[in-house]
Amino acid sequence: MKHIRNFCIIAHIDHGKSTLADRLLQTTNTISDREMMDQVLDDMDLEREKGITIKSHAIQINYKARNGEQFVLNLIDTPGHVDFSYEVSRALAACEGALLLVDATQGIQAQTISNLYLAIDNDLEIIPVINKIDMDGAMIDEVKDQIIDLIGCKPEDILLASGRTGLGVDEVLEAIVEKIPPPKGDPQAPLQALIFDSVFNSFRGIIVYYRVLNGTLRKGDKVKFVSTNQEYEADEIGVLKLKMTEKNEVGTGDVGYIITGIKNAKEVKVGDTITLASNQKPMMIKGFEEVKPMVFAGIYPVNTDEFEELRDCMEKLQLNDASLTFELETSQALGFGFRCGFLGMLHMEIIQERLEREFNQTVITTVPNVSFIAHTTKGEKIIVNNPTEFPDPVKTERIEEPYIKAQIITKPEYIGNIMTLCLGKRGILINQSYLTTSRVELIFEMPLTEIVFDFYDKLKSQTRGYASFDYHPAGYRDSDIVKMDILLNNDKVDALSALIHRSRAHDFGRKLCEKLKELLPRQQFQIAIQAAIGAKIVARENISAMRKDVTAKCYGGDISRKRKLLEKQKEGKKRMRQIGNVEVPQEAFLAVLKLDE
Repeated sequence: MKHIRNFCIIAHIDHGKSTLADRLLQTTNTISDREMMDQVLDDMDLEREKGITIKSHAIQINYKARNGEQFVLNLIDTPGHVDFSYEVSRALAACEGALLLVDATQGIQAQTISNLYLAIDNDLEIIPVINKIDMDGAMIDEVKDQIIDLIGCKPEDILLASGRTGLGVDEVLEAIVEKIPPPKGDPQAPLQALIFDSVFNSFRGIIVYYRVLNGTLRKGDKVKFVSTNQEYEADEIGVLKLKMTEKNEVGTGDVGYIITGIKNAKEVKVGDTITLASNQKPMMIKGFEEVKPMVFAGIYPVNTDEFEELRDCMEKLQLNDASLTFELETSQALGFGFRCGFLGMLHMEIIQERLEREFNQTVITTVPNVSFIAHTTKGEKIIVNNPTEFPDPVKTERIEEPYIKAQIITKPEYIGNIMTLCLGKRGILINQSYLTTSRVELIFEMPLTEIVFDFYDKLKSQTRGYASFDYHPAGYRDSDIVKMDILLNNDKVDALSALIHRSRAHDFGRKLCEKLKELLPRQQFQIAIQAAIGAKIVARENISAMRKDVTAKCYGGDISRKRKLLEKQKEGKKRMRQIGNVEVPQEAFLAVLKLDE
């Protein structure tokens, strides 16, 4: 055990985590030059295209230290984007140390700070590394000062490296061996292993990734998952190299995988504990906190017959992404589907992409929203998760919407921008305090509805990425919330309905109608797009009909001949409008999400 080290790399998005991980694997010959490619641990097409890490990946490295001893290093790569911070918290639970990576050209940024706090909460040994020191704009001394301010280390403790050229990678490996403590645990104790991830394989069933805290897992053991109380046989166990490598036993402190032939996704929970079936009093490991979704949206299959298939795909996807939550829902326009909870808008986009790519599911996503509480005149309390459940305004006494307490950490020069943004989103400033001379903390109370759409993206652009945002629920408060319907030729499209504050409704309705006018295909008849609150129309746009020039063959002669043809066309258009349907393309549902762009 004293030759095992478990560590992860934490950093802000785009500070070079995946590149540094590539160099570590290359330097230790874990990967042959033939297998080497950029972002080698990011095995999803989506991750390569967007250049971001979405899933945390684990890989085992064998390293011979300068003193000649052989070490086993388990690297768990983590994402940098705030929408995937749940992935980070799970990776940290399986490690004893973390490389804190800071870009020499950018300095410390928002996610660096929040991930660092996560690591400190988990009592991890932190090794600060400044990356990209070979870049022209590298500000090495300034960034060193920022790191010393933040974690209070000595200047000589900070390592300099370049993930692109491989400079300083040997020093990083030595520091991992010297500074990160070996895993604690008792090899003789009953087996206790923490599940930190799982993935579905159509041939082998569910493959579970875990970190052994106490005891030893052997091939053929009868194991038990504590929270579900189910027992299985360990058909295959092993460690995670670039491919899974089979072994006969995985000891204390190691990270590995187990295949037991589980087919049902509900039987595996991330954060659960694996123990031996013979253990009469299994102890649950204190796992990580429950995930709290921020954004809710409906996901529906395009063809209603594919509903069961979509349910299977959602369960398999939830295995691989434990932060996704979903429950059943029905809609008049779209049939059966799911109400899903996401951590943010990027998370929602990624889930939709993954459903299409990995499971060939074409889905329709509705407007995202949050839960409200409606109090009726009869004194009933109704929870409204979805605009269709909104009670009749005549029977409603008051509506409460959820508020949050938002904590924003930023640089002093961006305070004005943040104030303007938050107050524009109906926020109330509660407190402002300086943590250091260059970092200020702002605390706001804000309605969760205002944050759902584009708050995070705007906060990032207003502060050039120098703002970290964290929030906690702060209960419900009375609010003037109305339901806005979209009508196409007087027919309601319930998937485009939204619950919105009255002060924002006119503006939102107008923008939405304009956007739909661009996106809906023209028909042979005129389409009226209207936004309505109850019976009151607050915005309207018309899409004019496509016309064939029926008078083209009629040249010269009396005007009444042309008029007769035009009247005939007019009658046809009128009849067509009565029976014609307006198809709403998928882009229109997505457009609602991106209204302010």
